[in-house]
Amino acid sequence: MDDGILLVDKPAGMTSFGVVARVRRVLSEKQRKKIKVGHTGTLDPFATGLMIIVVGKECKNASSYSKLDKVYEAVICLGKTSTTGDSEGEINNVSDDTPTQSEIEKALGKFTGETTQRPPIYSAINIGGQRAYKLARAGKYVEMPERQVTVYSLELIDYTYPEIKIRTHVSSGTYIRSLAEDVGKALGTGAYCAKLRRTNIADWSVNQAKSLSDMGIVN
Repeated sequence: MDDGILLVDKPAGMTSFGVVARVRRVLSEKQRKKIKVGHTGTLDPFATGLMIIVVGKECKNASSYSKLDKVYEAVICLGKTSTTGDSEGEINNVSDDTPTQSEIEKALGKFTGETTQRPPIYSAINIGGQRAYKLARAGKYVEMPERQVTVYSLELIDYTYPEIKIRTHVSSGTYIRSLAEDVGKALGTGAYCAKLRRTNIADWSVNQAKSLSDMGIVN
């Protein structure tokens, strides 16, 4: 492939830039020339799921893909918080309270529709020309501006304390880690995103995607 898109199912433990680098190397080796490759929106290293990889001339259209709606499945762990909002940060105990399923559903209902969200400091957002996560890792104070996002649906799939499993359809720019933290605040228990999988970008499904091993790429 010289131009177009590839649908990739990103594994856990790898950065989005790492996926791009591996795909670029394999395509360039197969074509015996340097192939331009980019992504259309990062997935956190701990997350898995669908990435749209743009190749060749299609790289100029990357921003149009990044603006598309997305669907995620996530596991939210109650009673604890994380410095990064996910399982990779420092975990702190907050509460032993056990909300009822009715209380969970009520809390989730507060976050459907248009809502204001503050992205996590450990994110790839540019702050003054630098990635926020780099500033945070350097111990610098990071003021993350709030943004308007839309949560089209937020469905409770399963609840077995301390874990809530949800499926949510959201607008571009929505951070599920921030959503998990906001749910924890609404319940008064604290929470972080323990697992995250992107299943859809617009009409593309992760079921259509190739794993890196399918592409002959070793993690």
